[in-house]
Amino acid sequence: MFAFSRYNLNKVVNFFVQDRVLINRVMGSSSSRSFSPNCGPNKNDKENRGTISRTESSKEYVESVVCKANDLKENEMKVFEIGEEGKVLLVKQKGEFSAVGTKCTHYGAPLVSGALGDGRVRCPWHGACFDLKTGDIEDFPGFDSLPCYQVTVTEKGEVKVRAKINDLKSNKRTKEMGLASPCDESSAVIIGGGPSGATCAETLRSEGFKGRITIVAKENYLPYDRVKVSKITTPTDIEKLQARTNQYYQDAKIDILKGVEATKLEPQEKLVHLSNGTKLRYSSVYLATGSKPRVPDVPGIDLKNIFTVRNYEDSVNILKALGSEKDKDVVVLGLSFIGLEAAASCSQAAKSMTVVGKDSEPLGQIFGPEIGRSLRKLFEEKNVKFHFGTTIAKCNGENGAIKSVELANGTTVPADMLILGVGTTFYTDFLKDSGVALRPNGAVIVSDKLETNISNVFAGGDIAYAPVFAHDNEPMSIGHIGLAQYHGKIAGLNILKRETPLRTVPYFWTMLFGKSIRYAGCGKPASTQIEGDIEALKFVIFFFDKSDKVIAVASCMRDPVVSQFAELLYQGRSLCKKDLKDDPFAWTKTIY
Repeated sequence: MFAFSRYNLNKVVNFFVQDRVLINRVMGSSSSRSFSPNCGPNKNDKENRGTISRTESSKEYVESVVCKANDLKENEMKVFEIGEEGKVLLVKQKGEFSAVGTKCTHYGAPLVSGALGDGRVRCPWHGACFDLKTGDIEDFPGFDSLPCYQVTVTEKGEVKVRAKINDLKSNKRTKEMGLASPCDESSAVIIGGGPSGATCAETLRSEGFKGRITIVAKENYLPYDRVKVSKITTPTDIEKLQARTNQYYQDAKIDILKGVEATKLEPQEKLVHLSNGTKLRYSSVYLATGSKPRVPDVPGIDLKNIFTVRNYEDSVNILKALGSEKDKDVVVLGLSFIGLEAAASCSQAAKSMTVVGKDSEPLGQIFGPEIGRSLRKLFEEKNVKFHFGTTIAKCNGENGAIKSVELANGTTVPADMLILGVGTTFYTDFLKDSGVALRPNGAVIVSDKLETNISNVFAGGDIAYAPVFAHDNEPMSIGHIGLAQYHGKIAGLNILKRETPLRTVPYFWTMLFGKSIRYAGCGKPASTQIEGDIEALKFVIFFFDKSDKVIAVASCMRDPVVSQFAELLYQGRSLCKKDLKDDPFAWTKTIY
């Protein structure tokens, strides 16, 4: 939040005194691309901070009384219309009012239904967090911040909100990118063009890094929303999935090398070798190469129409092979998120859909047998068949294309297409001779600031074996887009020497046949407690460790309890089984 000089503060007060308005609060971030009265100045209008001409006001801004001060209780959120121009989310906390955009900038979830924490609101769907004073995005997924609006309270106790009309319509705000300097010889190289690398680059530039920023991207696309790859429904142009435009990166002076891989890292020389034969010199490097789909070593696995689900090309190829005639027998290998999402999204376009896996129930390893049984019923009602406790032993082909699969239990299943969703390995082979410390599985060992054992070499996202704050800072490798983006932000801050430790709270979600399942926390449970109706897939399940501490919460159609638990974990607090005895949800009222 920017600091007003005494002179500018007086100008703001004088502006509103004409309407006998008392300033209750002037808040916001100076890093807004568009200027709202409380969101800082336009970069070309620094001398006029807080002063808006009446002509400008009438054309670009709207101001309206939205409610009475006592219409909101302490720690309450409500949505109000502001004139005829749009809506704002008004929050009362610690006796003060904040007004921000109403919808999460990720997929548009209504934030009024989210989890209100101490000075921030968490999305009820996917866990993204926004600062109430500035609107800045603090945790992910998503790239954009919320617009924030000026709030004042009159002598009559009326709450006025003043907002830029364009902000109300867009409901999102892009942080102002700082300026690069040709005189600054520092260079940050980001290896990986996914959401983690993109977030790191944006963080660096918006937080004041003036040197050169280069993203090395294996794919031929700008960073895009990889989440939608496994939700294969209709063809989507890559431009609609990309987080930013070419112009954005050009304006931010962020170079993106597309279709290029890192082949070697030389920390002593501070060099990255690339697949196109060039070398990049760096002052700091961020490794965010992500993971690659695991392909089982079975006969016939190289036949045509066998697909993995990882990138945009995968989804395009699957849709192309599936066609629109409903004449394909499809087999999916894998009972976890990727496999089940692919099966659910492709089932309506397939002649038949069969899912094969070693587990005894869908998502059984994650959510337990009770939820697994209800999910199996949901899928079977949609004509999806299962083969549990087995795997594929052989793929049979005809004219070079797959026609059936033989299972380890002796069953043969017709298959015109096979979709693989059986885990991943890491893109870290190029680091083996670099001196960077790796685990046997290829994960990169990092500190709580995401730095490796080598100074100025950072790693994050799927490949990082990093401390998890919500799990007593025990290190883990977790593959999920929200966490990958968070790692990108933290890495960027630490490259800038901001000394920012991780405060990781894992948050997962899936959507299966219209049922939204969410999960926050981590660890292997010793017992569970279920509230609600699992058969109807409307429940909350608490997972306990051996000491009866709640290590995770999952839910289906019971928002925002998982986001509330994630916020509790973020605050460093714990919950035990005894705390759930009288009222299993009493704790949700204590996270403000």
